[in-house]
Amino acid sequence: MRKRVARRYAAERRFRFLGLVAVGLSVAFLAFLLATMAWRGAGGFVRTEAKLAIDFPRSDLMLDEATLRGPQAAETVASAGLDGILERAAVQQYGKGAGNLFGGASARALGDQLMEDPSLLSRKAELWLPVSSKADVAAKGDGDPAMEALIAKADTRKAFNGNFLTASDATDASEVGIWGALKGSFLTILVTMALAFPIGVFSALYLEEFAPRNRWTDLIEVSINNLAAVPSIIFGLLGLAVFLNFMHLPRSAPLVGGLTLALMTMPVIVIAGRNAIKSVPPSIRDAALGVGASKMQVVFHHVLPLALPGILTGTIIGMARALGETAPLLMIGMRAFIATPPQGISEPASVLPVQIFLWSDEVDRGFVEKTSAAIIVLLIFMLLMNGLAIYLRNKFERRW
Repeated sequence: MRKRVARRYAAERRFRFLGLVAVGLSVAFLAFLLATMAWRGAGGFVRTEAKLAIDFPRSDLMLDEATLRGPQAAETVASAGLDGILERAAVQQYGKGAGNLFGGASARALGDQLMEDPSLLSRKAELWLPVSSKADVAAKGDGDPAMEALIAKADTRKAFNGNFLTASDATDASEVGIWGALKGSFLTILVTMALAFPIGVFSALYLEEFAPRNRWTDLIEVSINNLAAVPSIIFGLLGLAVFLNFMHLPRSAPLVGGLTLALMTMPVIVIAGRNAIKSVPPSIRDAALGVGASKMQVVFHHVLPLALPGILTGTIIGMARALGETAPLLMIGMRAFIATPPQGISEPASVLPVQIFLWSDEVDRGFVEKTSAAIIVLLIFMLLMNGLAIYLRNKFERRW
């Protein structure tokens, strides 16, 4: 007997040890992933700026202070040919080949500074401007030797890349930003939540509390369980066939993306909702019926509030899955080049997972750190949304 007890205790200790090893490996892999993303993506939030002297009175810039203070200043500056001004000034200051030191982001920054201070047009000024993508990669020690030698001659500094958080997609890695994709993700998830959550919760309530037990309800339950395991790309094909080809809804819009993701998320919410409703003790239903409450009052005044934390848990899982999906959104055309953020759910938009996928396929090495930085933003966005859902779940949680 003592030997059997000793073997059981030894087996228990081995099981605890293996459990600790498994948890430790999981934490180590997660830490490695986060550290790798942070190390690679930190450069996406930092840009290299170079000092450039520009003699505006002697330049060929066809602008005046009155225009820069007018309502059409942004359009006028965009067509003023600032790229040529930058190229000539860079060659004059840093020598032959320095025209590649500045790019589209530099011209945009120069235009912003001119609109902020139109008096620059009347004098020679030294301005700090972001360098081109190739020059930025070289300044971070990963470019070609010629560009690294050019960067070494220039007066440079590191600055926070606020443009990455406020701009949208672009062809130049120095101009890209994630605001357009982030706004598209928010609008898409908003549509998904507005459709999947109420329909999923009401479906779970009906199936669990009101539906008769017969073959039809059994068939519906089996269908819902099967739909929860269907690959996401199938829902993308369904959205392409129904929402685009049949209903002719706008392509690459958050409305269509939200509808497609709602179809994918709804079975998860229904299953989690039914399990949460089942966990409510029958004594609560009996007590409510005993004091004269109707069936509807029992369900909506007692059962639903007590089951809400479990329902929110399933919703968190479904929304987290939907937020990171790429395949169904690619099928409905949300991989288009979107240079301006969407203003509504019916306008063309992109989402963060698709934007990350597109940037990872770019040849320009400047997109490498931008891809990792976008992954960091996506993780933070998911943490914030999940944190809000967990707060709401804990707020409504009841113990009995």
